[in-house]
Amino acid sequence: MKQYQYIFGPVPSRRLGRSLGIDLVPSKTCTYDCIYCQLGLTTQKTIQRKAYVPLHVVLKEIKIKLKDPDPPAYITLSGSGEPTLHSGIGALIRDIKKITSIPMAVITNGSLLWMPEVRDALMPADVVLPSLDAGDDDLFQKVNRPHPDITFEKMVQGLISFREEYKGQIWLEILLVDDLSAIPGEVEKIARWVREIKPDRIHLNTATRPPAEKSAHAVPKEKLEELARLLGDSAEVTAEYRTEQPPPAPVKVSRSEIVAMLQRRPCTLQDIVEGLRIDRTEAMKYINELIQSCQIEAEQRGNAIYYKAGE
Repeated sequence: MKQYQYIFGPVPSRRLGRSLGIDLVPSKTCTYDCIYCQLGLTTQKTIQRKAYVPLHVVLKEIKIKLKDPDPPAYITLSGSGEPTLHSGIGALIRDIKKITSIPMAVITNGSLLWMPEVRDALMPADVVLPSLDAGDDDLFQKVNRPHPDITFEKMVQGLISFREEYKGQIWLEILLVDDLSAIPGEVEKIARWVREIKPDRIHLNTATRPPAEKSAHAVPKEKLEELARLLGDSAEVTAEYRTEQPPPAPVKVSRSEIVAMLQRRPCTLQDIVEGLRIDRTEAMKYINELIQSCQIEAEQRGNAIYYKAGE
């Protein structure tokens, strides 16, 4: 039996530092089927909110992980689907905040914020990181491919309503796809909505990891930096154009921890080394063994090799 079923990492993040992830829904269960998704195509597109995983088990795993001497910078609700689909997300945030002072973040596509109960559930979080990848319905349908009950108007009005009610930090992510949304006219449409949403930060990203659709090309860094200027002074490029950094002192991890990490997010060798604090040589040994046993696979993306869980 795996020690952890629902938590993974920590994983390195340009936005959140070392982030301990919590996965609240089954793999590829989402309200969208984004063309750039690093986890592949959505297999269960839904807006049904329910208790997808048992929260008492999640809380037990968190308590065990918090005994580690090297705490994460954030505890993050994210993972392999849309976390706000879990009907108990608000209760979990409150329960975790009772046992640790580590700030809590929610990475969400923002698609359900038109529901008052979803907005209310996220109120205890320290940071909410929603997405906005389009400025009109036409591009929304092409890039995010939402559940039919989610209209563009519903989605953006949900973001605006959440800003009016939520007192914490909102860091809005905008992910652009080259030759589709990374066009000045499209970014200007997004910018008009950004001015209404009033996020504390704007994070501009692109598909640097292997996407669901091979047509979802990454935007070159220089071009992304130019487009960021259209979004105002609070916009910054957070796309992971990787640079190798020496890791801190390594710790022992298991192969199952590496697999759990890669089930939620494709990672480079450096991601694994930095996130899990594992020795580079040992990480490579585990990767080779896991590839041979078909538990993970490698994929080239640009100049980087990403490892992900096997199909």
